[in-house]
Parts: sequence; structure tokens; C-alpha cells
Amino acid sequence: MSGYVVMGVSGAGKSTVGELFAQRMGLSYLDGDSLHPQSNIDKMSRGQPLTDADRWPWINAVAARLAGEVDVVACSALKRAYRDRMREVAGAVTFLFLDGAREVLEERMGHRKGHFMPEKMLDSQLATLERPGPDESVVRVDIDRPPEEIVDELVARVRAD
Repeated sequence: MSGYVVMGVSGAGKSTVGELFAQRMGLSYLDGDSLHPQSNIDKMSRGQPLTDADRWPWINAVAARLAGEVDVVACSALKRAYRDRMREVAGAVTFLFLDGAREVLEERMGHRKGHFMPEKMLDSQLATLERPGPDESVVRVDIDRPPEEIVDELVARVRAD
């Protein structure tokens, strides 16, 4: 069985879609944000982008959980190197890439309540994003619709493979 990483920039809907996807597929779920050390949360809350040095311990923690405890993880997985590390640790991983226009992302971020990532961080997220390549196991979906429709498409495409 393959693990799944619901990936994308902040505001893409990773947590919502990831949880719904896991429920529909009968799989366990973890929000990768819960594994961030407090220092990362504090830094992002101040509007400071994370560096690779900040992200690597978090990526390793996500990969370890995906390797043994959970089936679906919501995690930005912005860089190819991060995704490669997850595959190295967890084996077969399919990335469910929630992709969308900047305007949609900004609107979604503006409606979130109680999240540590401020809207002004979107630019750094988009600048860091290395879109998955054709050689990666990835299912890309557009986020410009309700989460339930996104999950319907993801489930259909995953089951078709």
C-alpha cells in the first residue's frame, strides 16, 4: 500500500482535503503541521519564512510518521528534495498536489481562523514551491471548487490507478 501526502502551498486546503480524503478511503490521517516544533510556528507567526534548516527536522518527522503510523499526511512538501526524502524514508508515496491560482489561495487564507500562517507568507511559499515533475508519483488537482468535489476527483483518480 502506498502512503499519500496532500501537498501544496499554504491556503490550498491540505488539512481539509487530507482529512476528507482519508475518511473516504478508510485510511488514517495526520496533519503535518502538528509536527512543527514551536520555534517554526513562532517564526511563521512572525511572518518569517522557514529555511531549509528549519524545515528538515520537520520533513524527517513527517516522513517517519508516514513510514509507520499513518497513511495520509497533509504537508506542504514544497521542494523536490523534501519529497525525495519522504519517498526515501516511507517508500511508495503518492503526492496529491492541490494547485491553484494565487487569487484563490489569497481568498482562502483570508477566511481561515486561528492558523499560525499569516497571509503575507504566501509569496514566500509560492517562491519556494518546486512543482512536482513528470517523474514523480503525483496527482494534481485544481483547488477552485469545494473540498468535497476535490476529494471526489482525488478518490476517483487514485482508485483508477
